[in-house]
Amino acid sequence: MITLTYQYKLKTTKQQEAEINQILDVCKTVYNYALRERKDWLSSRKSLINSCSIISEYIIPADAPYPNYNCQAKSLTVAKKTNPRLKSVNAQVLQQTLKTLDRAFVDMKSLGRGFPRFKKRMRSFVFPAMLKNCLGNNRFKLPQLGWIKLRQSRPYPENMVAKQARIFKKASGYYLMVSFQSSELVPDNPVGKKSLGIDAGIENFVATSTGKLFTSPKFLLGQLRELKLLQRRLKNKTKGSSNWLKLQNKIASLHEIIANTRRDWHFKLAHQLCDLADNTFVEDINFTSWSKGIVRKQSLDSGIGKFINEILPYVCWKRGKYYAKVDKNYTSQ
Repeated sequence: MITLTYQYKLKTTKQQEAEINQILDVCKTVYNYALRERKDWLSSRKSLINSCSIISEYIIPADAPYPNYNCQAKSLTVAKKTNPRLKSVNAQVLQQTLKTLDRAFVDMKSLGRGFPRFKKRMRSFVFPAMLKNCLGNNRFKLPQLGWIKLRQSRPYPENMVAKQARIFKKASGYYLMVSFQSSELVPDNPVGKKSLGIDAGIENFVATSTGKLFTSPKFLLGQLRELKLLQRRLKNKTKGSSNWLKLQNKIASLHEIIANTRRDWHFKLAHQLCDLADNTFVEDINFTSWSKGIVRKQSLDSGIGKFINEILPYVCWKRGKYYAKVDKNYTSQ
């Protein structure tokens, strides 16, 4: 099964913007309430019965079940009948918010991540099921919002069905991320004749087995002077004022420009590497450790981990090139 995600920029009206912001606010409320419910249940089990603090802890009965996703989804269904604010939002969108929280607790236990934190703002929400005939020319039909205009930068994929949609709020506006699926099975790319080895580095972004070096542009470090200037100005503004909000938007826009520039350069470099050979081999490196060393700023600025693990494999698959990872030990010898 093939799954492709296309991103389009939305051309929303003021009414649609207000409705999207209201959905984001309700999703944030549901997420924080569900997280508070789980934290209270866990806190009530920390201490003994004879030494429980009545002031700082809620008293929850001992036979009360743990508020997992199923319990909280049932409570949400009951609350929607009496709460008009919850009733104004699609039920599946709120259920996806609870699933996001449940996934955060699963990752905390399995991957060793930190405890989930409360959200000051929600940046996105998901419609897990699409309506029939939802694809239109320069527009898209969503369950609650109806037809919404978008900038169709590229056509929809043929012979694929839209399965879910996510609305994402950025500094430059609202974006729609649509996931298309196809039931066709695509075989793995065959091994070609010409091979190319790629070695990741710090001083140079990547080095090929042919001796060609690619130096990474300093995306963040190049804009660091302007970023520091905006941060100094923000420090002297009153928090929550209109000038404070304007500077926050400028800083977010600058970060978005840096991220878009880095991603565009990554894709161009991946296509350039695919032009050199039929087979691409890279070292299986733990890039998480790179981001904790003395060169953490340079490695995070270049985005080497995302390039090796996500962008380069996708471009190789799309162009029919073979991609594989090899053991990093003894590769230089």
